Amino acid sequence: MTPPATRIVRRQVPHFAPWPGNVPAVLQRVYAARGVLTPADGELRLARLLPPDALGRVDQAAALLAESIADDRHIVVVGDFDCDGATGTAVAVRGLRLLGARRVSYQVPHRARHGYGLSPALVEDMVAMAPDLVLTVDSGIACHAGVAAARARGWRVLVTDHHLPGETLPPADVIVDPNLGDDAFPSKALAGVGVVFYLLLALRRRLREAGAFPGGEPDLSALLDLVAVGTVADLVPLDYNNRLLVSAGLKRLRNGQGQPGLRALIELAKRDECALTASDIGFAIGPRLNAAGRLEDMALGIECLLCDDPVRARELAAVLDGINAERKDLQQQMVDAAEALVDGLPLGEGDLPSVLCLHDASWHPGIVGLVASRLKDRLHRPVLAFAPDEPGSDRLKGSARSIPGLHLRDALATVDARHPGLIERFGGHAMAAGLSLGAGQLAAFRQALETVVSGLLDPARLRAELASDGELEAGDFSRERVDQLRLAGPWGQGFPEPVFDGRFRVASWRKVGDRHLKLALSPEAGGPELSAIHFGGWTGTAPPTQVHVAFQLEADDWNGRRGVQLLIRHLQPA
Repeated sequence: MTPPATRIVRRQVPHFAPWPGNVPAVLQRVYAARGVLTPADGELRLARLLPPDALGRVDQAAALLAESIADDRHIVVVGDFDCDGATGTAVAVRGLRLLGARRVSYQVPHRARHGYGLSPALVEDMVAMAPDLVLTVDSGIACHAGVAAARARGWRVLVTDHHLPGETLPPADVIVDPNLGDDAFPSKALAGVGVVFYLLLALRRRLREAGAFPGGEPDLSALLDLVAVGTVADLVPLDYNNRLLVSAGLKRLRNGQGQPGLRALIELAKRDECALTASDIGFAIGPRLNAAGRLEDMALGIECLLCDDPVRARELAAVLDGINAERKDLQQQMVDAAEALVDGLPLGEGDLPSVLCLHDASWHPGIVGLVASRLKDRLHRPVLAFAPDEPGSDRLKGSARSIPGLHLRDALATVDARHPGLIERFGGHAMAAGLSLGAGQLAAFRQALETVVSGLLDPARLRAELASDGELEAGDFSRERVDQLRLAGPWGQGFPEPVFDGRFRVASWRKVGDRHLKLALSPEAGGPELSAIHFGGWTGTAPPTQVHVAFQLEADDWNGRRGVQLLIRHLQPA
């Protein structure tokens, strides 16, 4: 499978206001390219967080919760089986208990038994819990049948979600979702965990005004470590408001104030708690939580996040770590199979379709999203991966990942409108979505989607581009600069980690493992040799002697050396 050619494109840097002299020029340039044009724009003070009253219907939702707490009603939090849903559930349960709720439980759907969100099957399994109020987190906006089933049993339903709504809304008592068409909340990028955190802020204010805290009000900032993890792991854009939430949560984790479960996961992932970054969350902490929902039961992940006993938390974290190792093995097998499917397509060289729909009857439904994401990155086109919803089933579950230029949920909505009944159900965002359909409908769906995508996606968007922050000065290849850039974030979706480019001579190279390259590079402009690593860079032939490289600057602490190395993102002949 040959990936499309990648073009390195340097980011435009608009005019920006002067910064204090202790902020290096390269960081000022990086910030400006991401819209941070003044020192004030770069300040991440929690006092600048958007107020909760800007979120639509949050006052009604807070009133419903306050009434339930006052009447000692049983509140059951229904989460989702991903990291955002797990952290959101933990925030809701911990936060409600902090605010005086005495009867709070949680339930999370099992991917195979219940399907997504508040489904009728999950409602049936919750009957023995006898909820008075069901609070959904990171789900609910598309759960019409489940909400109706809960209401039919006399339960009240409060939906908190961040996914895009369909043409109609579920029959909940109250819905809080910043992406409802009439919601004026300035940030549409909140993750599910962020939405429920805002609801708790509004609830605390309502209880405060009612005189509920004569001895002092609870500190909800103690939940921000969970908010940070869920926000980063869900890959929502890190706009200014989300960066405030993530930055505050990272500070708690770096100061050793995280929940015991998160601290145990950080330890098992062998990450430095004192220097934790959003990248550590995205590549080490989030996947360990997500693995439970993908292969087992996310209740295990939620239990870990709710556990206050460090010993027990570490036991639970160790189980999650083991499940994640199993997930990685299974994912690699499925990615290899997916690449073989692409290689087997009867197409000419470089003639891949604008969207790929891949299916294998042996694939696991909990891993297909990771397969779609991996191939999307390699082939730079939207990818949908399908697996049976359970072994032997004739019903498929699919997960989709997109590229800039194609709004996935809109594309699926167009297919649904043109071919009613072809898709059983779907939902998601611009860049990620999920759907289900009958196995016999896959060929018709593939053809319908290709037609829709060809009309929506500019072919020029299928050429891969890698955005660079330009060249570095010789003095920037330093450990001081590495540390400054790492802690200057939080970096993530919509606020990407700095990538630089330059021309180098390959002084030496060697193969590492089956797929990787270790290189020593000499800058074309002169200077000392630099160590570099290119994961997946081995193509079977030696690299060119002169190369143009896009790279990230990262720490090299092997054997306590406190050095610098280049993490190569793209390499091409100079």
